[in-house]
Amino acid sequence: MLMKLIRKGAEGDIFLTTWINQKAILKSRKKKDYRNESLDYRLRKQRTIRESEIMSEVKKFGIRTPLIYFVDVANCNIIMEKINGILVRDLSNSKLVRACKDIGKLVAIMHKNGITHGDLTTSNFIESGNNIFIIDFGLANRTTKSDDHAVDLRLFKEILNSAHADVFEKAWSNFLSGYKSSVDKERFSKITNKVMIIESRGRYARVV
Repeated sequence: MLMKLIRKGAEGDIFLTTWINQKAILKSRKKKDYRNESLDYRLRKQRTIRESEIMSEVKKFGIRTPLIYFVDVANCNIIMEKINGILVRDLSNSKLVRACKDIGKLVAIMHKNGITHGDLTTSNFIESGNNIFIIDFGLANRTTKSDDHAVDLRLFKEILNSAHADVFEKAWSNFLSGYKSSVDKERFSKITNKVMIIESRGRYARVV
């Protein structure tokens, strides 16, 4: 079986592999030596199950994610479809700005249905043809709390500001436009106000 390391992450390693004679992605959750062994295994199993469930669940809302081929709970591995496309991170500036509107819509749809992604970066969206796929739900959670949804937005804003500073204003504006189009006015105001509160806390923490 083909096994080529693509990316090492804090939460798990990503490999290119094969599944029934086609290319696939394998995500393997690594053992954490600093944790109690039985606790570590239980956490890795729980997170493997939750990630695979949420990736399948969001499809019901029209969110495109890789198909899950196999979940190896015992070894904390997920084998899934390999999406052919370009990471939004690697798009040209103009294409990235356009993609952010679609990303905003997708994030809003997840939030409306009680799902946070937990790691909203431009590396976790793939443009494939005319579609945007969301990947890496390792930190995803089921929550209806507006504070949690605001944290999702704040993270994406930080990523745009740090990794795509040249188009930050346009990209963030487009993201908010897409998000606003998929939630009601009251919800949009509540979430964006909480984003500002989170930012003000950060500024205060740096000052003191």
